[in-house]
Amino acid sequence: MTKSELNDQYFDWLYQLVVDSRYSKQTYINLFERLYQTEFTYLIPMDGNRAEDGVELRYRFGHEQGYPEAMVASLLDDRPCSVLEMIMALASRMESQIMSDPDIGDRTGQWFWTMLTSLGIGSMNDSRFDSNWVDYAIRRFLNRDYYPNGEGGLFTISNPPRDMRNVEIWYQMNYYLHEFMNERSF
Repeated sequence: MTKSELNDQYFDWLYQLVVDSRYSKQTYINLFERLYQTEFTYLIPMDGNRAEDGVELRYRFGHEQGYPEAMVASLLDDRPCSVLEMIMALASRMESQIMSDPDIGDRTGQWFWTMLTSLGIGSMNDSRFDSNWVDYAIRRFLNRDYYPNGEGGLFTISNPPRDMRNVEIWYQMNYYLHEFMNERSF
């Protein structure tokens, strides 16, 4: 198998984790490609953990598809984490480690699209794709030039306890989930 073939399979696998073509007539290939081509860079050192989680998705893919770890290491793990991988990995961790509820089912896609909506790019299907806007939104996120409540970043919340631009992504996620759970409490 060539590097290109494995990379294409991996990209398709990522896409199918959060886009169910059985229910959605919209495609988001352009958006996903842009997020996949953009390196996840970070200003807060602890966000390096999110990059590591993103890279780890490559090995999860390899394991689930039956590819040897050495093949994944040599053909896929040859570049830094992408923005797409980081967001996917975070959505997966949100579901599997914090919000898992067998009665509700897997909400990984819900968390993923929540983040894209907060970034301002959740509606960028292929027929509406605006590369300039997407590039702007990604730069704004990576440079932490979004609003103090997180709007324009991964998580928008009503009453942030701190300026979200100065908080590592993991804590931003926890603030969001805390607010999410409180809104749904009876």
